[in-house]
Amino acid sequence: MSERGRTRQDQDGPTAYIPGPAVTEESVLAASVPPVPPPAARRSVGLLVTLILGGLTAVPPLSMDMYLPALPEVTDALHASAATVQLTLTACLAGMALGQLVVGPMSDKWGRRRPLIAGLLVYILATAVCAVAPTVELLVAFRLLQGLAGAAGIVIARAVVRDLYDGVDMARFFSTLMLISGVAPILAPLLGGQVLRITDWRGVFYVLTVIGIVLTAVVWRLLPETLAPERRHSGGTAEALRTMRGLLADRVFTGYMLTGGFAFAALFAYISASPFVIQEIYGASPQTYSVLFGVNSVGLVIVGQINGKILVGRVSLDKVLAVGLATITVASAALLLMSAGAFGEVGLVPVAAGLFVLMSAMSLCMPNTNALALMRTRHSAGSASALLGTSSFLVGAIATPLVGVAGEHTAVPMAVVQLACSLVAVGCFVALCRPWRNQPDVQPDVPADVKGAGS
Repeated sequence: MSERGRTRQDQDGPTAYIPGPAVTEESVLAASVPPVPPPAARRSVGLLVTLILGGLTAVPPLSMDMYLPALPEVTDALHASAATVQLTLTACLAGMALGQLVVGPMSDKWGRRRPLIAGLLVYILATAVCAVAPTVELLVAFRLLQGLAGAAGIVIARAVVRDLYDGVDMARFFSTLMLISGVAPILAPLLGGQVLRITDWRGVFYVLTVIGIVLTAVVWRLLPETLAPERRHSGGTAEALRTMRGLLADRVFTGYMLTGGFAFAALFAYISASPFVIQEIYGASPQTYSVLFGVNSVGLVIVGQINGKILVGRVSLDKVLAVGLATITVASAALLLMSAGAFGEVGLVPVAAGLFVLMSAMSLCMPNTNALALMRTRHSAGSASALLGTSSFLVGAIATPLVGVAGEHTAVPMAVVQLACSLVAVGCFVALCRPWRNQPDVQPDVPADVKGAGS
């Protein structure tokens, strides 16, 4: 390889391309990030981008978790059933799933910034309308729009990570994002519970509107473009569909996508059902529920840091993922047995402990499935991120109404959905990813015409 076309990596950041005057096959493969700034400046820019991406990935838990303590109040205020009000969660999830299919390819074509800013602006508008919605039907409709717009932050944050990082560095960065975005599910229900002390459920959406405005201003001023023009796709919808079809044809990519999707569904079964389980069945107040949810989120953050700081780079990502899947399966089975009365009358503490284990173990599943899947794609990070996000939110949206089919006075449907999703996730991991074959962690989707380029 010529000196001009080499890559460089040091301890201060991800692999980056040192551009030369000529565009070569090697440069097409290597040019994944802008030119490298001096190490001190690079650390500063990296911290700034990390904080912004953490804020973007916090949009889903903020949109969902701040609203959770208010669900019983919404059922009374809008004279709707619990199952109907849970559709407001389903609509937001479905919107986030479908929106990613649109925004992901758009970001591969036009860069990351423009689709992101447009999505945030629509998110602000939709959230403001949710705050004044007079009927549950209108609330469901604008929660759908809120999800469609909020998808921009989710999918583009993952694509930016893929633009900047590769291999183990990417897995570590995803765990770092969980530390930042993990603060959102800790604070969101606590903040939602405090908002309900001074106002009604509509106040939650007013607060979310203000958060959207602040985040949009920060992105507008401070987030740089990470996808160079020469790496963008010029095609339209047909090319985007071909790209996605090619990604889905990769059995291992699809395996990690489905594994992460069903694991997320087990988590969201907890998110959607826990307000009724904790408050209606066990009689806890909205504030107590918020504290328990925050404690579970602390577990999510702590295990995420163990994953990123200790396990990644020392233990195979597939092995860590296998442990995470086994843990959520065992926790789900225990919750089902407790809910069905196999251990007699159980109080809140054992159920809360089972939910804590399940939620904490998600930090061994979600970052690693994302990293393992995205390691297999280099040239279409936006489309790949869209497929990962869509599968997770779509399966979660389907699981949400199932947890309420038996009413508000039993936790059995929640536990059944969690166990079923966990078992399907394990099945996808074993049948499609086949981790025992010891596949290398990094298998980028190098185009056929440049395979074999010198290194």
